[in-house]
Amino acid sequence: MNENHVYDMIIVGGGPGGYTSALYAARAGLDTIVIEKLSAGGQMSLTWQIDNYPGFENGIDGFSLAEKMQKQAEKFGAKSEYAEVFNMDLTGKLKRVETSSGIYIAKTVVIATGANPRELGLAKEKELIGHGVAYCASCDGMFYKDKIVVVVGGGNSAVSDAALLSRIAKKVIIVHRRDTLRATKIYHDQLMKTENIEFRWNNTVNELIYGERLTGVRLKDTVTGEENIIECDGLFVSIGRKPTTDFLDNQIELDNKGYIVAGENTETSIPGVYAVGDVRTKLLRQIVTAVADGAMAVHMAEKYMDLTVAMSKPYLPC
Repeated sequence: MNENHVYDMIIVGGGPGGYTSALYAARAGLDTIVIEKLSAGGQMSLTWQIDNYPGFENGIDGFSLAEKMQKQAEKFGAKSEYAEVFNMDLTGKLKRVETSSGIYIAKTVVIATGANPRELGLAKEKELIGHGVAYCASCDGMFYKDKIVVVVGGGNSAVSDAALLSRIAKKVIIVHRRDTLRATKIYHDQLMKTENIEFRWNNTVNELIYGERLTGVRLKDTVTGEENIIECDGLFVSIGRKPTTDFLDNQIELDNKGYIVAGENTETSIPGVYAVGDVRTKLLRQIVTAVADGAMAVHMAEKYMDLTVAMSKPYLPC
């Protein structure tokens, strides 16, 4: 690695938003590198079946889709580096990214670090992902058609997931540790009127029951301490997500949940820095919306670099 080399674009995060940015940037002739901590795909690579991404009539697993995205971007000249980002200095004209493999410099930066679902922290929870444990109803709901599912949580995301699942599953059981939902009242009223939704108030999920896949959960009453097991085919954990923004060290404007404040044009509070995918403020976090963000970020970065070049030229009076 040459620390004096200046890239046109550094992309931090190799998920669908990151590698779409890389593809569009590379095809536009920009000198581009993707810095990814683990492997291409991010959260997508952990999804064993994706049926709602256009172009794959039989679906595709997340790892394979991620691999295809990476290869396509690299075909046009994008580079990939597996390293962890420690610090970033984004305030100057040239952006500085400090990683476990050295320092990288670029004219623009795309942040595509995503957001991780908050877990219950139960034994075997990770191992049962794709085998009865899920974190995204719109992604995995169809696998539970006419089955019994449990949704854990009481906020807007939980009730939204429950409402969606009620149209697919035979029965939806909402488990919430309080005696009322935190979600907006309009959602509460809607769920109360839905015949196949059942509430388990003042309860937490304390244990997963499983064989080859999830078969039930053990609940504990937060008031009485009483425990009971309910049988189910799936568990949807909807207790929020945590955006990966700690490394930004408050350089960029974040909302009160830690997401990067950026609209549909992906521009952040710092010129030349863009946020794509799950890490930015948005209504819908899906693979297709991350991909759209990636294309938009490159479009805006090109405009920014063109403007920067124009402003750096000396003024010659007529």
